[in-house]
Amino acid sequence: MTRALRPDLAVIARHVAPGSRVLDVGCGDGALMAALRDESQVDARGLEIDPVNVATAVARGLSVVQGDADVDLADYPDASFDYAILSQTLQTTRHPDRVLEHLLRIGRHAFVSFPNFAHWRVRASLLFGGRMPVTRLLPVAWYATPNIHHVTIDDFRALLRERGIAVEGSWYLSNGRTARPGAANLLAEHAVFLLRG
Repeated sequence: MTRALRPDLAVIARHVAPGSRVLDVGCGDGALMAALRDESQVDARGLEIDPVNVATAVARGLSVVQGDADVDLADYPDASFDYAILSQTLQTTRHPDRVLEHLLRIGRHAFVSFPNFAHWRVRASLLFGGRMPVTRLLPVAWYATPNIHHVTIDDFRALLRERGIAVEGSWYLSNGRTARPGAANLLAEHAVFLLRG
């Protein structure tokens, strides 16, 4: 089933220890949670802002509540999960630095994945077209996008250094395949980080 997952979710699924307790923040329709439950016997819980996605996840038999990462993560107790996961959601939060702090407080480890706004196609669109890009992976016009913080891999690495957050693993993806770490800020469309506070 992990083959059917979005590439960043497949990376996360391969690296979550079987039998773990997981909180998936911004879990969408619960695809990752279902894969973790079915393939690795993970006790997965979810937090999702979209009521349609919550209903879909609950219909899959998943434990998902409707909530906002910017507000509701403060209510979770310290170290209550082995992993806190935030996939393709960081850039949509109002306070991504605070959300990251909560993830690392709630989980012993945290997975964070996000689209890289420094990818060469995004840069080329701005340079040659002079407009905010609409690409295969960023398919929505600037006025309708949920992305309010345009983060790059180098921006995220700098934040981690500033906050003293340890990186246990990182994966950079382009066209669903792994890209080299050295050129990731230019060549990777997505990044996945495994962190420890």
